[in-house]
Amino acid sequence: MSETPNLDFAGTTPYEDYVQADVLTHLQHPLSDDPGEMVFLVTTQVMELWFTVIVHEWQTAAGALRQDDLDTALAALRRSTYELKSLNASWEPLAHLTPAQFNSYRAALGEGSGFQSAMYRRMEFLLGEKSASMLVPHRGAPRVHDELEKALHEPSLYDEVLFHLHRQGLEIPAHVLTRDVTRRYEPDPGVEAVWTAVYSGDPHAGPARLGEALTEVAELVWRWRNDHLVATRRAMGSKQGTGGSAGVAWLEKRARKNVFPELWTARSHV
Repeated sequence: MSETPNLDFAGTTPYEDYVQADVLTHLQHPLSDDPGEMVFLVTTQVMELWFTVIVHEWQTAAGALRQDDLDTALAALRRSTYELKSLNASWEPLAHLTPAQFNSYRAALGEGSGFQSAMYRRMEFLLGEKSASMLVPHRGAPRVHDELEKALHEPSLYDEVLFHLHRQGLEIPAHVLTRDVTRRYEPDPGVEAVWTAVYSGDPHAGPARLGEALTEVAELVWRWRNDHLVATRRAMGSKQGTGGSAGVAWLEKRARKNVFPELWTARSHV
């Protein structure tokens, strides 16, 4: 067997055909002369790729839970925690921006803002953070709008968790099981009681293992929101955000909100 790799291909390399690296590395079009904008642009694009794979994992987990396939769901949730850690690490190149450094290319963003990210919105929808108004910015992109509208009307990952627990014999309240899934999920004392019972029981049982996997996801989402808040506060203080958002004030509100809320409050009762 030759120790020399094959270097002669009729067309593009198999690596290029699979990864499409040439496409990825030519998607950057800075609009200013500041070299820092390239870092901001590439980091943001990397984040979008992580959003995409995390959405894939959570959709896989939701689909598995619909089939009561807990092992497949747990494997997808576990993978998503590794991906969330990588996503959160993406803040590092931007975490130390001074206001002057950010201002040197901020105008290039125009009215662009991260809250306009359709893939991040799909992540939020899967977490139960539903809002029909968040489809409005995407009316001009029919495919993106249709995908978001479909996600809005589908049960969230947490909805599928509660349906699964109900089928396993746990007493999820009927009004939670029949709620309007296009609306933001709100904490429920009956669901809190279920998680309290789960955490007071066998830690190796399926519901307990599912609860811990979800808690890990929730913690990493919280860390993402806080890292976003800190990076923004450092780069622009309390000024209005791009795209007309409230900037730090809006991010502070988001950072205070727990994902899968009863998983956290139930711990006080165990």
